[in-house]
Amino acid sequence: MRIDGQEMTCLRDPLGMAEQPIFLNEPQAFLVSLMDGTNSLRDIQASFFRQTSELLPIDTLENLVKQLDEHHYLNSPSFQIYYDSLVQEFRRSPTRPARYAGSAYEGSEPALRRQLDGFFACPEGPGPIAAPDPSRPVRGLIAPHIDFHRGGPSYAHAYKALAEHPGADRFIVFGTCHNPMQRRFALTEKDYETPLGLAATDREFVRQLAAKLPEDYFQDEFAHRAEHSIEFQIVSLRYILAEQRKVKVVPILVGSFQDILVARQTAAEDPEVDGMVSAVKETMSELQARYCVIAGADLAHVGRHFGDSTGPSDAFLREVAREDGKFLEHVERGEAEQVFRFIAAERDRRRVCGYPPIYMTLRCLENPRGTLLDYRQWVDLKAGAAVTFASLAFF
Repeated sequence: MRIDGQEMTCLRDPLGMAEQPIFLNEPQAFLVSLMDGTNSLRDIQASFFRQTSELLPIDTLENLVKQLDEHHYLNSPSFQIYYDSLVQEFRRSPTRPARYAGSAYEGSEPALRRQLDGFFACPEGPGPIAAPDPSRPVRGLIAPHIDFHRGGPSYAHAYKALAEHPGADRFIVFGTCHNPMQRRFALTEKDYETPLGLAATDREFVRQLAAKLPEDYFQDEFAHRAEHSIEFQIVSLRYILAEQRKVKVVPILVGSFQDILVARQTAAEDPEVDGMVSAVKETMSELQARYCVIAGADLAHVGRHFGDSTGPSDAFLREVAREDGKFLEHVERGEAEQVFRFIAAERDRRRVCGYPPIYMTLRCLENPRGTLLDYRQWVDLKAGAAVTFASLAFF
């Protein structure tokens, strides 16, 4: 981007440790690219001279390092202290704060209700919620996790189905984890805060589930702090189920399946995946309740912004829509293994970040048969980016 006529690079921390983005000019961006832990300051100084034929004063380089460290962009002893303090603060907190309130969506209850109301009423939305029909309750739901201002109407399509076909009082929410975790899944017992009120986590379910698993899936609990994929579902649930005080949620973050693809295995062959599916289904059987399983899942991520050489062009987006349609046919038919095989066959070239929680949702539902409610693409041609997403309901 250009700031005051100068080309600048915006540096942001996807893990959310660094709260504010920083802007680097071209020489600074080159210097930062060398700060990978293998180069000393003298090495970086020498590389800068070879690149530019200019001698960079060492104190200028030291000052840049100091600023990066102060803003928590360097892996340093001071950052480790800062990181440990964040982890301990999160662990002590009885709740998981509404991290994106006031940024990704409105921060006050009245404003948020107006915003969500608007997603139903807008031309792309599903219209007003009809009288509920509890005779055919929604047992599963797939909804986007893209920002509300980009995908709000698609959320409305998904949660309108839930409002019109109520019945569940326990919601197992599988969310995409966009950042690395040590294990495949992350559990938490923390209630989720929202501007619309607290969403209580079913601690009994989480504890019984954890007791069945051979690994400690609380090890990555900190991943819940900055991850939006579950938060956006829980905000939507609180909006739809405002009058139901006894509703509880089971938030489960799902990490990448990329290593399974690389090993040319299937998800069903992975012991962590299969173990979590079995444990969730057993716990559902033991704790009698009316369950709905939800996946917070986007589809393709394409264009220059995501690593493609070009685009996204109109022709390529039509091709993406066709491939998304084939993928969603497997989802509608509840074919969990075919969902995985479809992604494996194309080596996930469209970067479908939401297929792990979709897979988990299908595996945990009995005889899933879905209905596609909405499909759309968010496109920013200037940025060279496009994200696709859909809403489906399982009855």
